[in-house]
Formats: sequence, C-alpha cells, structure tokens
Amino acid sequence: MALCSFTELPSITRSNLETLQVSMGYCCNQRCIHCHVNAGPNRPEMMGEGTLRSIIHFLDRSGIQRLDLTGGAPEMNPHFRALVRAARKTGVHVMDRCNLTILEEPAYQGLAEFLADHQVEVIASLPCYLRENVDDQRGKGVFEISMMALRKLNQLGYGRRGSNLILNLVYNPLGPFLPPPQKALEEDYRRQLGERYSIVFNQLYTITNMPIHRFRNLLASRGELEAYRKLLQEAYREANLHSVMCRTLISVDWRGYVYDCDFNQALVIPLGGEGQNRIHLSDLMDGNLEGRPVLFREHCYGCTAGQGSSCCGALR
Repeated sequence: MALCSFTELPSITRSNLETLQVSMGYCCNQRCIHCHVNAGPNRPEMMGEGTLRSIIHFLDRSGIQRLDLTGGAPEMNPHFRALVRAARKTGVHVMDRCNLTILEEPAYQGLAEFLADHQVEVIASLPCYLRENVDDQRGKGVFEISMMALRKLNQLGYGRRGSNLILNLVYNPLGPFLPPPQKALEEDYRRQLGERYSIVFNQLYTITNMPIHRFRNLLASRGELEAYRKLLQEAYREANLHSVMCRTLISVDWRGYVYDCDFNQALVIPLGGEGQNRIHLSDLMDGNLEGRPVLFREHCYGCTAGQGSSCCGALR
C-alpha cells in the first residue's frame, strides 16, 4: 500500500460521547522510554481543585458513564481520591491507568485497598512477562515491584473469577514494531504469569507505541524513526476507523482543556485543530460533539495500523 500524503489523510467523525479521559498531571514515579507525555518525577503539572470541580460538574451534566484517569501516575495527584469518590457516588464507572509500582510506594500505602473499596477498574502497565524486558523499558527493579503490586491486587480480589474487581494489563511493544495478535499474547501472559507467579487478570490490552516525544526521540537517535512511520502507514486499515477511541472519547488535560485524544493532548493539538482557540471543558457543558470531525494527523496511523489500537487494546 502506498504511503498517504498529508492531503489524503482519512476522515473521522464523532459518534455519541461515552468516555471522559482525564490526565491528572504529568508527574510520575517512573520515567519509561516509551512514554508519549514525557512523564517523570520532576514534572510539576498537576490538576487543581478548580479543574476537578469542572470535571465533576461535566459528569453530572453529560450523563457520561465512564471516567478514564491517566497521567503520569494519576494517583500522585492529591485530588485523585476525591475525584474517584465523586464519580462513583454518581454511578460513573472509573478506570485507573496504573503503573503498578505506585501501589508499593510508602507514601501511597492503602491505595490498592481504596481502589478495591470503590470498585475502580485497574488498567495496569506490564510490557512483558519477562523481568529483563520490563526493566529495560521501565527501569531496574520495576518488574519485581510490579509483581508485588499484582499479588496485592489479586489478594484483594482483582482479576479473580466471579469478582467485580477488574484487572486488565497493558502490553506496549519493546521496539519499533506493531503488537502481535492480542488474543494469542493474552494467552501467553496468562500462562506465564500464572505458572511463574500465580497471578491472574481479566484481559490483556495491546497498544501500539506512538512516535511522539520520548519514543520518537529514541527512534530518531537509533535512525529508526522514518522506518517506523512507514510501517504504521503501510499497515493502515480503513476498517479500524469505525472503532478508534476518538469517536467516543474526549481527552482533558490537567488544566481542563479538551483534545480529541491523549496523543493530541501530548502534541498540544486542541479540539478543532491547530491554530484554533483552546476549548475548556467548562465550555462544553451543553455541547453535543456528535457528527463533529476528528483531527487525523500522521501519528494517528498508530491507532489504525494492523489490528488497530486504542486505550482498551486492539480494535479487531
């Protein structure tokens, strides 16, 4: 398949809004090499109480039933628990994109129990079931701490059959290639984690790495950036356009500004496109986004390549 030029980029329109994805800030206790938002321990950006109130008000007004919390490490925001409580009080399903190691940090003791008490779905990053691969991507010692955190979640009931506590894992490729078929890899994870560590979980999500920020810089330093861009474009599948997450999701940054997705947020491409005034969530309280166009830029091929990729794994 020939590479598409900029003028030939696919078009997408929004359907009914189902998910509010919120970045609680870019501070994180880890600094992973694939991170598209450049999160790390020294990032000062953190959502404040004013933005928190806008989010709670939007949940009340919009009728959205799914709140997807991300970061950085979203749990490091001092208002994280207040937002979870407020959302759950109104019956909204809450998902926490957890790096696992935060659950073992001394300052966050009791966090796993809090998540279980409020029936928060945990979406946990685990790029491999092998120690050396995880530590290469996420830092020395991260794998062992992640196993400790997963055992803790299992002990609370997460991932166990018959439990309403959902534990899903996330796989990111360790290099410039597409994820393997999700179902087959999930079976490998289930067998390896079960046999080696007696760990159980509900599902595995495979997510394509975006050539943005830290991962882009890594590829560029290795001379692999253009080849990876070409790989994504040549693997484009039109059928994936119908299921991409940006059709039913909006992304909100730590200040309350709105984007089509978390990747556009990382690139500071606001809802409506480059050169447009940024739209704050408080301006959308009565807005209906259905039928509006979604921006498709070169990095969007990461979501439409191969089996497709979204925040909830493969599309097909």
